[in-house]
Amino acid sequence: MVAKSKDLVYEHVYEAILEQKLAPGTRLSEESLAEIFNVSRTIVRRSLLKLSHQQVVQLRPNKGAIVASVSIAESKQIFFARRVVERAIIELAVSNHTAADLQSLISIVEQEKACFTRGDRSAGIRLSGEFHFKIAEIAANSQLKNFHRSLVPQTSLIIAQYEKRGISHCSYDEHLQLIKVIAAGHVDKAVDLMMCHLDHIEDKLNLDGLPSSEDLHQVFAKIKK
Repeated sequence: MVAKSKDLVYEHVYEAILEQKLAPGTRLSEESLAEIFNVSRTIVRRSLLKLSHQQVVQLRPNKGAIVASVSIAESKQIFFARRVVERAIIELAVSNHTAADLQSLISIVEQEKACFTRGDRSAGIRLSGEFHFKIAEIAANSQLKNFHRSLVPQTSLIIAQYEKRGISHCSYDEHLQLIKVIAAGHVDKAVDLMMCHLDHIEDKLNLDGLPSSEDLHQVFAKIKK
């Protein structure tokens, strides 16, 4: 039986959104989530509230919660915020990193590449996010890290809505380049590469993406009760 952790629902739903397993607009039924995770609806409600504070879930009065949809205008604002935050984070990471940090980044990218190579896109997307989370951790600024943690899954929602068809999301080559310049201590090059990396992500988007929905039981089918 799954442990009734107060963060259980939050962690799994957050990860499913990050991996784009839950599409924008997906209804997050309290009853279904409580059944899937074998927890009380109170725990589900608290988890959804926490996710709403990170702007990846929308709580609608008398209608329940859904995975957030992001407008074109909001998408541009989020990418602007990502650029501001990632610039500060990468500058700090270049100064603060250790050899162990670099090895952790390399390990994440190797796993990311392996996932995309075998066609496991969801896991690859999650690891891509983990790469950026790790850099934020290396930066060692808790305020930047917390803000960054809300921006990454919002970016994932934007990609789910607006990514051009037939375009690969793979970014591990750019991640490897970032590791090299971090290791070399080149702040300006690291900033330039990070900005180009975000530009490339945004270049893969269009204005025609439409939200779809996923079945909660299907997404969390592997959860053992």
